[in-house]
Amino acid sequence: MIQLKWTLSQLQKYRNKDFQIDEIIRVDEIKEIDQTIREVSPMHIKGRGDIDSTKVTFHFKIEGHLVLPCSRTLVDVKLPINVETTETFLLQGSEYVTEEEVYQVKGDIVDLMPVIREILLLEVPLQVFCEDLNHEDAAPQSGNDWEVIREESQSKKIDPRLAGLAKFFDENNSSSES
Repeated sequence: MIQLKWTLSQLQKYRNKDFQIDEIIRVDEIKEIDQTIREVSPMHIKGRGDIDSTKVTFHFKIEGHLVLPCSRTLVDVKLPINVETTETFLLQGSEYVTEEEVYQVKGDIVDLMPVIREILLLEVPLQVFCEDLNHEDAAPQSGNDWEVIREESQSKKIDPRLAGLAKFFDENNSSSES
C-alpha cells in the first residue's frame, strides 16, 4: 500500500527543487468513519511539493469517486471526486502567519494521508440523488395509502381545505393592485 509519508530529511533533499507527486492510493478506511460511504475507488493524487527551511507546501489534486446511497431510493450513486487543494505543513519551531489552515509537523514525519482522508470526508454531501427513480434496486416510491411527493408537484397542488384561503389572498392582491 502506498503511503504519502516522508521524513523531514527525505523532503530536505528536494529543498528548492522539483518534488512531484503522482500516486494512486487506497483510502478504504474512511468507510469506517462515515458508514454512508459504500465504496471508495482508488484515488489519484497528482501535484507537487514546495520545500523550504520553515515549511512544506503541497499543491495537489485528488481524483476518484465514492459510492453513496441515494437519499430517495437507497440505490448506489457514484459521486465523482475532483478536488484541488494546497496544504502547508510547518516544520518544528517555525512561525508562519497566514489565514489558511496549516498543520504543525509532530516528530520527524510529514504524512499527507490524514489530510487526504479529511478532505474526502468533507466532500460527502448531506444528500445524494440518483437519476433513475425506477431502478430495480430502488426503494418503493409508493405503497398502500402513501406515495413520495416531489417538491415540484407539491407546490402546484392546493389542499382542498385551504382553497378558500387561497381565494382570499387572490382577492386581496387584485384589490390592492387597483
